[in-house]
Amino acid sequence: MSETFVTTVIDNATGWATITMDRTEVLNAFDATLIAQLTADLETLAKNNGVAAVVLAGAGKSFSAGADLNWMRRMAGYSENENLTDARALGRMLKTLRDLPKPTVARVHGAAIGGAVGLIAACDIAFASDQALFAVSEVRVGLIPAVISPYVIAAIGERQFHRYALTGERFAAPEAMRIGLVHSVVEPAELDSSVRGVLGELAKGGPSAKAEVKALISSITGRPIDADLIDETATRIARVRASAEGREGVAAFLEKRKPAWIKQ
Repeated sequence: MSETFVTTVIDNATGWATITMDRTEVLNAFDATLIAQLTADLETLAKNNGVAAVVLAGAGKSFSAGADLNWMRRMAGYSENENLTDARALGRMLKTLRDLPKPTVARVHGAAIGGAVGLIAACDIAFASDQALFAVSEVRVGLIPAVISPYVIAAIGERQFHRYALTGERFAAPEAMRIGLVHSVVEPAELDSSVRGVLGELAKGGPSAKAEVKALISSITGRPIDADLIDETATRIARVRASAEGREGVAAFLEKRKPAWIKQ
């Protein structure tokens, strides 16, 4: 039986789930087992109607140091097809995280290197300790950040990706916030309370509406504003307005009461 490198805890009172990468001896570096376990836990959470939001964290000193060195040594001996299978597994994990029908929050401290930057970018919201350090470092070992690139470019833009993917240089938390990788930088002692604060704000929105917002963003990003897009957005809001949650939300607003999805 393989070791367990991912721990998931659900607070039933709030519906907040926390997924923690737990390979502290290697700073939560990725290998095939961690990737498979993280993907499986995300897929399980996606189907759990009792989960309202998901926090992604790392145990110990760091969020994640990226790829595990022993895993990289093994990959160096793989054929191209074996490497393709491995890379597709990472791609599936990132897409599962990005497409999760619940809000996701990255809680970042310590090192966040290589693929870890992709994890952060695939989350909806990211908070970082002011001591966190980041790097898209693949070029420094003769590789490229291919699988994480769509998510990181979406977060920080093509121009910033040019710099950091080409140099592989490390950058600090304030720079990560300036370029859009994280939303907020706080002192280490304030990181957990800041994450809880944004979870509280997320709890005020309708569960189905939040899933619809994520689907909307995925659908319209990068598309031209043409007749097809206008029709799609009109269809989406019409459907949501007519839904039970949409009707309840509007009624609660007009009646000056809390909607049914907010726990009293």
